[in-house]
Amino acid sequence: MQPSNICSPNRVLDRRSEQFIVAAWIALVALTWTFSPFVFLPKPGEVFHALHDLWFYQDLGIELFTSMTLNLEAIAIATVISLAMAYLGTIAVFAPLVSFIGKLRFLSLAGLGFAFTMMTSNGHALRVSVLVFMVVVFFVVSMVDVINGIPKEQYDLARTLRMGDWETLYEVVILGKLDQAFIVLRQTAAMSWMFLATAEGMAMSGGGVGMLLNTSNKHFHLAEVMAIQILILIVGLCQDYMIGIFRNICCPWVNSSGRKG
Repeated sequence: MQPSNICSPNRVLDRRSEQFIVAAWIALVALTWTFSPFVFLPKPGEVFHALHDLWFYQDLGIELFTSMTLNLEAIAIATVISLAMAYLGTIAVFAPLVSFIGKLRFLSLAGLGFAFTMMTSNGHALRVSVLVFMVVVFFVVSMVDVINGIPKEQYDLARTLRMGDWETLYEVVILGKLDQAFIVLRQTAAMSWMFLATAEGMAMSGGGVGMLLNTSNKHFHLAEVMAIQILILIVGLCQDYMIGIFRNICCPWVNSSGRKG
């Protein structure tokens, strides 16, 4: 491994070199964290101690399971709704509606919380509806961009093969961009964890890591806050990895590097 290779753009490194670079960055972050001069930043020992107390004395495991099931439910519903909207956006009569839904991403939940509360019957429904809304408005925008990026030549080829409009929609848009739909899903599923604390904070009685996070943050228990955030990061990375596996299973023409092969 030459230093010039790791410090120059567009260089392809072998796997051993990549692992070395990752390990070096992890070590640097760990050392920076351990010897940080910021007194308000909890040290690693404090964070792991807080994680131990949260897990064994504050039912963090149960709260994590609650959040995971809530998140998966919201992602499943949002994915179905978003894909349906994005595909309907290829039909002229639905295009303005789909475009408008995408623009709702600029709205703040501070003003919509009351509306969601009035439209839902219980705390769980409120949490799910809030998460679904947050995911859908971003999912739709990203998926519409993917569809709009399809080259005109692919539609022309479908017509040359005497495909009808609906068959073209299925072959070129739905099936042809299935691998890209998984990429959008990975992005928005990651965002749902960012929105989770907000959704669970709107109905604290339902529990969840968002409830613990809001409570710890309110009382300035920074070690607990960091412990919960690290746990969410680990779970989120595992979720992202599983979606990547499903992508490879459903789209076998895509290799591990993300390029079509």
